[in-house]
Amino acid sequence: MRILALDPGTKRIGVAISDPLKMIASPLENIDAEPFAAFLVRLKELIREKEVELILVGMPRNMDGSYGESAAKVREFVTVLKEAIQVPIQTVDERLTSAQANRILKEGGVRGSDRKGKVDPMAAALMLRSYLDHLSP
Repeated sequence: MRILALDPGTKRIGVAISDPLKMIASPLENIDAEPFAAFLVRLKELIREKEVELILVGMPRNMDGSYGESAAKVREFVTVLKEAIQVPIQTVDERLTSAQANRILKEGGVRGSDRKGKVDPMAAALMLRSYLDHLSP
């Protein structure tokens, strides 16, 4: 069984997946956020294909730890997801993951125009990696 991580945005939702042993986090893909029904269809396909047992959703927080407007939107997103799918869903702190993903891709030689489509899945993978690190003793 695997863990799937989602980095929700207004245009795209970055997706990452763990390996079955929950040791490796890999960027998987972007899914368009709209139409939401199409997003749910693709998410359900991934859950089935990858045998997902848990979904992590990135919860944006301000640098002082407080929650802002974006967090309210993610809470709504999670509420709708919980009604649509049976897999447990958990939120995790996603502060600075997009900035870190951008830096990693840039250092890896990925050009600006190519980075745009890779940042969100990479951010989801970084969030998932952090979660997996906390699972290990």
